Amino acid sequence: MATIDVDNLPYADGDFYAFEELLSDKERDRLLEVRAWLKAEVTPHAADWWNAGEFPHHMIPKIAELDVMSPVYRQGHSNLFAGLCHAEFTRADTSFATFLGVHDGLFTGSIEALASEEQKAAWLPDIYAMKKIGAFGLTEPLGGSDVAGGTRTTARRDGDNWILNGEKRWIGNATFSDWVVIYARDVADNQVKGFLVDTKTEGYSATKIENKIALRTVQNADIVLDNVVVSDDFHLKGANSFKDTNKVLKVTRLAVAWQAVGQQMAAFDVARKYAVERQQFGKPLASFQLVQEQLVKILGNTVSSMGMMVRLAQLEDLGRAKDEQSALAKAFTTARMRESVALGRSILGGNGIVTDYGMAKIFADAEAIYSYEGTYEINTLVTGRAITGVAAFV
Repeated sequence: MATIDVDNLPYADGDFYAFEELLSDKERDRLLEVRAWLKAEVTPHAADWWNAGEFPHHMIPKIAELDVMSPVYRQGHSNLFAGLCHAEFTRADTSFATFLGVHDGLFTGSIEALASEEQKAAWLPDIYAMKKIGAFGLTEPLGGSDVAGGTRTTARRDGDNWILNGEKRWIGNATFSDWVVIYARDVADNQVKGFLVDTKTEGYSATKIENKIALRTVQNADIVLDNVVVSDDFHLKGANSFKDTNKVLKVTRLAVAWQAVGQQMAAFDVARKYAVERQQFGKPLASFQLVQEQLVKILGNTVSSMGMMVRLAQLEDLGRAKDEQSALAKAFTTARMRESVALGRSILGGNGIVTDYGMAKIFADAEAIYSYEGTYEINTLVTGRAITGVAAFV
């Protein structure tokens, strides 16, 4: 049988239902530019970064030059473009996409949504230029899904300053970020407030979390805040309750669902290439019916997830997207992703458990996406509350 050029097969871009045609010509050209950059600059090196557990700091100026920061708020692109772009970053490397999701989504999104106009004018230029890298401090050692009502980190007003005390955990970028947005409970009114903290401030420390099996390139940290003094000028003026914080999480939850799409696209890319090129019993794996069935299952999961996200992006552009819709999207797409990457790993057999072939990293990283930005269970219950009017959790 003649050798098949996988890159020239139909649907080589993975866009089986031509969703990208919904973009404007300008956005489609820009997406192709980003895709080509990622293929050249990120994909060839991603496994090495992941294996080493180190972040490629030399890539930050290159990302800044690519100019993908704040595609909707700053650049005026559609939410569909932003979502497809984030999926492409994930397709190239989930850790790389997560770094950007923390800096551009959670951190920058907090400033864009909750800072005053004066604060935005002072902070955003350096953030957009990636001269200042940010992190997002919400999750705690004893607080994940229940952090909305159980934030243990405290903020106490002291004249023109605030005194922050507590701990945060799983904070991406925190080992090297210049700034971090810390969410803390005001002891005076018991409301969660947001603060921009310079990581060089006395009393602030961040320690890298070691021995991860997913997102190894991402530098997650445990943060300790020991009487950290923050001027009231660095209290985000629009961040005065967890309801305010949720304005950020609603949008970033969509970004994680788009990551689940990108992760499935990556699994399909690797599995299809392997199935076409790998010979067993004297013919390609792709010639076996059960292998084709697995590939089609991955594709179906990917397309259904993408279709949901395309519509949700459209609703977001219309200002009509709701929290429960984001919750369902995150739960559904990550569940489909988990199945897809498992099928992909199965197609590669033993080669699916070593990073040399690409699938092992995709498989492992999916577990992190499945859990962060709200677990499958919590997002399911948020959706269930919306459709029944009955809350199954406090």
